[in-house]
Amino acid sequence: MVTKIDDISVNYIDVGDGDVILLLHGWGSNITLFDGIVKTLSPNHRVVAPDMPGFGKTSEPPEPWCVDDYVNFITKFLNYLNIEEFSVLVHSFGGRVLFKLNVREELPFVIHKAVLIDSAGIMPKKTLKQKLSLRIYKAARCIMSTKVLHFLYPDAVENMRKKRGSADYNNATPIMRNTLVKVVNEDLEPLVSKLNCPVLLIWGDADTATPISDAELMERLIPDAGLVVCEGAGHYSFLEQPAKVHGVLKAFLG
Repeated sequence: MVTKIDDISVNYIDVGDGDVILLLHGWGSNITLFDGIVKTLSPNHRVVAPDMPGFGKTSEPPEPWCVDDYVNFITKFLNYLNIEEFSVLVHSFGGRVLFKLNVREELPFVIHKAVLIDSAGIMPKKTLKQKLSLRIYKAARCIMSTKVLHFLYPDAVENMRKKRGSADYNNATPIMRNTLVKVVNEDLEPLVSKLNCPVLLIWGDADTATPISDAELMERLIPDAGLVVCEGAGHYSFLEQPAKVHGVLKAFLG
């Protein structure tokens, strides 16, 4: 299905009947990765999932967005579908959107339950070596951006960026690259404990993007949370161990 929200062409799915389950995908991902979860939940639930702006078949935002902009988008999307209460399942970046959505004043929705799969939101602690490396990089970038050096070595800054940047950063368009910078530099740990609905955490203990320590911290901070560990799975535990994940989803969501 396709609709328009604030001139953004939005691709989404809306299948099944019953209590609504909203799915929010991770960074660099799209709703097709949720196919197995959709097939598992849609026989007993109405499953709704948008490709968020800049991902899948949904067009990019007109300018670099922060997490709050994505929250505004999801709010308008749910209003468009006349959804006033739902449970939510998020993966990775989708968790950031949920944490911010949950603390909005006068939220026009009721969130019954939440499933966080390898969720982002906890700011990783930088080592002394990483802090030093970042300072050196910023200084070098500043020096190589001067008019004379940029003229002599026009590709130097771009080459430095490629060497230092993550795959997500290097593969993104300029708008989404700046969006990623805004997103990852926001520490949402203070918002985690404000999730006051029942929460299921599903995590791969071999996840290097959002380590299992993040899950353990979230389990301690969230008042009503339980953790299911997928042993040996990485950041996409729901794809690596679908039988286990689908089983606990059905038990938790009904």
